[in-house]
Amino acid sequence: MEIPPLSSLSKTQERALLAGLILLGWAFVVLARLFTVQILEHDSLSRMAHRQQEHLEVIDAPRGSIYDRNGAIMAISSNSHMAVVNPRRIPKEKAELAAAMLAGILQQDAAQLQASFEKAAASRTRGGYFVVNDHLTDEQAASLEGMHLDWLEIRQSSVRTYPNNDVAAHVIGNVDWQGNGVAGVERKLNKDLAGTPGLRRTERDGKEVSYESEIVKSPVMGKSLGLTIDRELQFIAKEALKQAVKENHADHASLVAMNPRTGEILALENYPTYDPNERPQAGDKDVGRKNLAVGTPFEPGSVFKVVTLSAALETTHLRPESLIDCGNGVMKMYNRTIHDTHSHGVLSMQDVLAFSSNIGAIKIGMQVGNENLYSYIRRLGFGQRTGIELPAEAPGILRPLKRWQPTSIGSVPMGHEVGVTSLQLVQMGGIIANGGYLVTPHLVAWQQEPNGPRIAVPHAQPVPVLRPETVMSMRMMMRRVVTEPHGTGHLLHVIGYSLAGKTGTAQIYDYEHKVYTHRYNASFLGFAPANNPAIVIVVTVSGTTGAAGYGGSAAGPVFTRLMAASLNRLGIVRDVPEEVDELVAKQASKTKPAKNDEDSDSDTVAELTTPLSAEEMNIASDGGSRGDEVVAVTAGAAPTAPNFVGKTVRDVMQEATATGIEVDMLGDGLARAQNPPAGTLLNPGEHIRVRFQR
Repeated sequence: MEIPPLSSLSKTQERALLAGLILLGWAFVVLARLFTVQILEHDSLSRMAHRQQEHLEVIDAPRGSIYDRNGAIMAISSNSHMAVVNPRRIPKEKAELAAAMLAGILQQDAAQLQASFEKAAASRTRGGYFVVNDHLTDEQAASLEGMHLDWLEIRQSSVRTYPNNDVAAHVIGNVDWQGNGVAGVERKLNKDLAGTPGLRRTERDGKEVSYESEIVKSPVMGKSLGLTIDRELQFIAKEALKQAVKENHADHASLVAMNPRTGEILALENYPTYDPNERPQAGDKDVGRKNLAVGTPFEPGSVFKVVTLSAALETTHLRPESLIDCGNGVMKMYNRTIHDTHSHGVLSMQDVLAFSSNIGAIKIGMQVGNENLYSYIRRLGFGQRTGIELPAEAPGILRPLKRWQPTSIGSVPMGHEVGVTSLQLVQMGGIIANGGYLVTPHLVAWQQEPNGPRIAVPHAQPVPVLRPETVMSMRMMMRRVVTEPHGTGHLLHVIGYSLAGKTGTAQIYDYEHKVYTHRYNASFLGFAPANNPAIVIVVTVSGTTGAAGYGGSAAGPVFTRLMAASLNRLGIVRDVPEEVDELVAKQASKTKPAKNDEDSDSDTVAELTTPLSAEEMNIASDGGSRGDEVVAVTAGAAPTAPNFVGKTVRDVMQEATATGIEVDMLGDGLARAQNPPAGTLLNPGEHIRVRFQR
């Protein structure tokens, strides 16, 4: 068929032909595009669509629980709901209304919520999403879901709670908003506790609304941990430290209690402390969050004489009865003049320790020599980390021998020019208490996989560092510290048990003005029973003043309170007959410390060598020693069992501590039953068993 020329066509025919050509061209373009999409670019476009429609979400694994040595829960995760907003999908004209709607249900400030939406929408790192609340109540979650808002999503989450609040906070630690450990065991063993996250695949439409989901990989719950600490002893330690700090107007205090044979930490507390349930806010100074017992070294003062005398027994011919010329309380060394607060002439080595003569300790240290003294300081665990399962442990400070000054031998033997932590001191005390072995302090007793058996965690084997005869001599000498009438701990007493220990009062150095202040680090290191020690405790109270701020007066009451509770709680057999106890208590009640008793722990002030630099010390402190008055603890009348039924764990702990009654607590929640019942007359040392249930 022949197409007529355009000139012969009518106007209508011309338009029809032009339209047909255009449609034909358009059809060709469409077909070409379809060919490209369906054939040439099919695979790449299919993958792109799949990526846009499919979304992979990480499913957080439930975090493992943490328990104390008796099975009490210290940290636990529970299911919760999370409100997540995509503010980029909120129309600008409705942003204020959206913030007001959520604020009303969540009881938050609407203006701040709106500002947070705007900030999240502009953020690239958040992808526009903003977590409004990660711990919704069931009622709040139901109300929000019922609104069917396309810019609001309610997700499943978990919340970490600490039922005991600030008890053992520095041991347990806490987690951040993402559920990662940031302090304590939570941080150190975060990988074990966190478990393995899962994956969920969701299909979304063009408006990013999910319409189908599938779990690709199920999350695996983290391991649960059993610690060596005792919740009740932790509570008693916290309250005792709090009282000591307030009564002595001190800055802070720390405490460590350990089983010297195994290295199990029974209690580790600091004051001030914090509640791990409360997240730190912007601008907080982290008051109370620093683990002083593990991360803050200080010059120990007279407590360190235990190291000097142990080295002397090992490396010289000196014995407890060996005589030491203490120079009538004055000694010149190079350009220094060192004074004892009392004029001692000749003392036996055991009296040097009992009366805490600085000059006597220096002369003993000179016989030991720099090399031997340095070697035994290292051997007894100083200048190195213990390896405890806590973050930010300080190794302490021990200058290498090449950096010792000529006068260092006149400072180190009495606890100067070294920096130690309370944890290192308790490890050293454990060596004397357990027969001469260096044990590794540890907090974790067992781990448990989900639905698996509890598996004991292995720890380093004890290492012999002192001879048995050295240990026996040191125990005897440390026993005399609390039994000699003029010993620096002569009033220290725990009913039913023999004690041994050493006091220390270290003057704090003011680095700004380059002078020694009259503020002290007051310490006490002790163990019981003296002949077969089961518990060793170190207490340090920092920033005390006056005679009442000496080691015995400030740290002694904390030591006796916790030691008495620990011995009873662990069922340690008494080694002091009742009639001896009565006699000691009667004598203690009649005894009033004389002035020279208060100053019996010698001190050197202006004549001390240059202390550790501010860069070397985490806190500005020095190890001078002053008199140590120790408070006696005597027995009271037999108590009756209070009524604990219906009370919380915390209330029971507080009442038990206030009344001195020992309580064995089983379970969590509210007290449902107790034995013996309320009103029963309690025998000495008898425990009340309280069962809790949610």
